[in-house]
Formats: sequence, C-alpha cells, structure tokens
Amino acid sequence: MNLTKIRLDFPILKKGIIYLDNAASSLTPDQVLDQMMEYYHSYRANIHRGIHQLSQKASDEYENARTKISTFINSRSDEEVIITKNTSEGINIIARGLKWRKGDRIVTTNIEHHSNFIVWLRIKEIYGVDVEIVQPNKEGIFNILDFENTIDDRTKLVAITHASNVLGVITPVEEITKIAHEHEALMLIDGAQSVPHMPVDIQRIGCDFLAFSGHKMCGPTGVGVLYIRDMLLNDVKPLCLGGGTVKAVGSDYYSLVKGPQRFEAGTPPIAELIGLGAAIDYLNDIGMDKIRAHDIKLIKKLHDELLTIPKITVYGPEPKHKVGILSFNIEELSPHEVALALDVAAKIMVRSGDHCAIPLMKDVIQQPRGTVRASTYLYNTDEEIDKFLEVISELSASLI
Repeated sequence: MNLTKIRLDFPILKKGIIYLDNAASSLTPDQVLDQMMEYYHSYRANIHRGIHQLSQKASDEYENARTKISTFINSRSDEEVIITKNTSEGINIIARGLKWRKGDRIVTTNIEHHSNFIVWLRIKEIYGVDVEIVQPNKEGIFNILDFENTIDDRTKLVAITHASNVLGVITPVEEITKIAHEHEALMLIDGAQSVPHMPVDIQRIGCDFLAFSGHKMCGPTGVGVLYIRDMLLNDVKPLCLGGGTVKAVGSDYYSLVKGPQRFEAGTPPIAELIGLGAAIDYLNDIGMDKIRAHDIKLIKKLHDELLTIPKITVYGPEPKHKVGILSFNIEELSPHEVALALDVAAKIMVRSGDHCAIPLMKDVIQQPRGTVRASTYLYNTDEEIDKFLEVISELSASLI
C-alpha cells in the first residue's frame, strides 16, 4: 500500500488531523466525490422513471453500482442487493418484514450495536416472541457450544454482528450460520464493521441476510445495503411502499414488482449509491486483503504499546481476533476527558462513551461509563499511532 499516495486522496487529512474514529464513519476520497459530482453535473435525473437520456444514464449508473456491490460481497445476483440508507434500516426491514408468531425465538448476543439489539426487543413486545441472548467472555469471544445449546427448532432468526463495534472481535459467523440452518433458522449478520475492513464472502458464510453501510467504507452518508438471499425475497414484506415498488394498482388492490425494487420505495439515494460504487472501486484497487493486513499491523502496535503504559486498561482480544478497533480506559479519567485531551493536544479524533452498545458495557466489560475507542483504516500511518501513544503516555504520567 502506497500510504503517501492514498492520503493525497483525502483532502481533510491536509488539515493536520489524525483521524482514528473510523468505526463511526470513514473519510471519503476525492474519487468518490468526483463520481457523485459527475452525476449532478452531467446526468442529474431520477431513475427507472423516464425514457429520456438523462434518466437512462442515471438508471444505468445506479444499477452498475448495485452490480459492484453484488460482486464485492459475492452474492449470486444483483437481485439480492437492496439499497437502504444505512445498516439500521436494513436490519429493521428484516425485523418488520418477516412473519412472526408467538413462541418464535430470536437468538442474538449482548455485544451487539443497539441497531441489532433493540429491534428484536421491540419484536418481542409486538408479537410475543422469545429473545435469547448469548454472552461471550470478557474479551468478547464466544464459545460455539453456547450457540449450539441456545439455537433450537423454535428459533426463527439468529441475528449477530460480524465484528463488534466496541471490542473489534470477529465472531464465528460461518459456524453459527451452520448451526442456525441445522434448525431451519434464518441468519442475519450486521456487517457494518466487517465489510469495510476485510473480505466478506456471503457464499462462503452462507447467511440469509447481511446489512452494512456505505459511510464506513469510504462512501458517502445516506446509503447502505441489505443482502437478502434470493429464495427469501418474497418472504420479507417491504418496510415502505410507494413509487418504484408497484407492478399494478387498482381501486382496491395492488401488486409489487419482483426483485430488489420492491424494497426501494420513492426516489432512492442516487448520487450516494453511485458514490458507494466508486468507493468499492477504490477499495478493490487497493485490495481488501491489504487493507485487512494494514489494520492488523496498526492495531497490534497500538494494543501492544498501550499495555506497557501505566493506568491503562485495554478491552477485547488480541489483534489477530479483531478488526481495527481498540477500546481502552485511563484510570481516574472519564472516556470523554481522554477524547477531549487527544483532540486538544494533537487533533486526534477518537470516539468516547458507550458506542451504542450499552449491554456490552454493562454485562461484558462492566464499564458503564463507556470507553475510549480508537479505530484505524487504510489511510492511517505508524507515525499517527506513535503520536497517539505519545499523548496517552503523557496523560497517564500526569496522573502518577
């Protein structure tokens, strides 16, 4: 990876910041913005509606982006790729779109982002289903036997993150999917933290649903993806109906189109999806294996050095078991105090607080005040990690 060349693609880095808040949202390269601006400058029109040349061009570019997404995650066809506004919307489509009966079981975990947790509690409230929660050890690592003992023939859905947004730990989704399917249960994966940072092959995993967001993978905000396995497309009711979803309408009836458009009511995020397609091109040009290796190298350095600094507690497993996310605390300082000090001292951007994962904070690492979270990506450097460690060492020394 040519980091010098890569960093030139991100103008915001010229401001002298050190951006280590990539788990919340990544930066966006010029190549993505250029493609979005080309849409606005050259063929700004709605899609799938008009027969004029601008609409046809916009429709082609929109569907080209869908194809890029399909190839990126190795789905069977473009028909399995639904465009959403983010991961949360994708998960909610599945939650509200499946047919639930009282007594059905949902299996999830307590390391989930709230978007893959509270939706199931709401389904429990509405339909009277049972929600079973599998707990890992304090590092976030699961015993696969716990899933074998929890998933049974009443289980309708297993919903689990591929990588924790707090601990970075990668969950054994392939093995869990096999267990789910042995009991004819469906498998949903929250890929918000995995898809941007490592190769994700849904054919190998075998899952039924996968949701992720564009804004965490060098794309723009406002666009996400929901993969639905082809044979399940008609089993999931759309969350919204409207323009673009309709095949026929009468005064007392309607029918929906087949394929992903049935889930994409109204005008979709056209420029944003074109931008996400450009982001996928950008990531592919660098190589997801290289991005994964770069993340591990940086997070290992961060992990190993933090463990040598007094008054630091690091949460989560060894770097080989995680994506580029590391959470920690400094004794006597709140996470927000540490985050503010990093910003003031060296323009270092990190996240602090509960990271939308309160059950994990309370039940797994037992840190109700939250943590400081540093998260890396393809444009971060060893020198930035060194500067981060220097500031943290000074903070720690000031407390002795």
